[in-house]
Amino acid sequence: MKFLVATLPCALLIAAAPMSAGAQAANGKQAATAATKPAPKKASRKKVKPANGVKAIEEAVEVDDDPHVELAADELEIAKKVHVGDIPCELGATVHITPHKKRAGFFIVRAGIQRFRMQPVASRTGAIRLEDPRAGAMWLQLGNKSMLMSQKMGRRLADDCKAPDQAVLDAHLKKNPLPSLLEPLPAAKADAPADPAVTPAVAPTAAAPAADAAK
Repeated sequence: MKFLVATLPCALLIAAAPMSAGAQAANGKQAATAATKPAPKKASRKKVKPANGVKAIEEAVEVDDDPHVELAADELEIAKKVHVGDIPCELGATVHITPHKKRAGFFIVRAGIQRFRMQPVASRTGAIRLEDPRAGAMWLQLGNKSMLMSQKMGRRLADDCKAPDQAVLDAHLKKNPLPSLLEPLPAAKADAPADPAVTPAVAPTAAAPAADAAK
């Protein structure tokens, strides 16, 4: 009886040893799996390739991330110049712009299944600019066309959008393009001094009557 009492703890230790080894092996396997599992890739923000002129400047300006904004007097004036309604864009897309029913100066801008609540923002180029701070979206209205872009996704959602007034101006500019900044204006060409090398030799003939009068 004493022998059984003495050997019982040893038997329990021997039986528990394989279980402890198995638990350690399982833990080691989980640690190895976690170590070899690749870390999740961070979402990279694509950069928008800027266009020329006003578009390049406006696209480079980040959308303000403060949605709690009270519009100033100059921003309310900007809101009055925004084209509203269904505005056709390239590739058969359409942007729908409607004034917000509860907040003066704000607009609901829809393109496909995407919907934005936008507010006017003073731009550095003088263009009409609307922003949705939460979605990181921007509507840029130029004289002859507009565009909708998402700076959060890094791409344009709609381009070459034209309200009726913009379409008229765009057609006029295609027929009468603006002069290049690298060329002098027509008035400057007319007022330019004449080149003596190509001036007709009429001065002596014109001076002859004056010489005869002197005699």
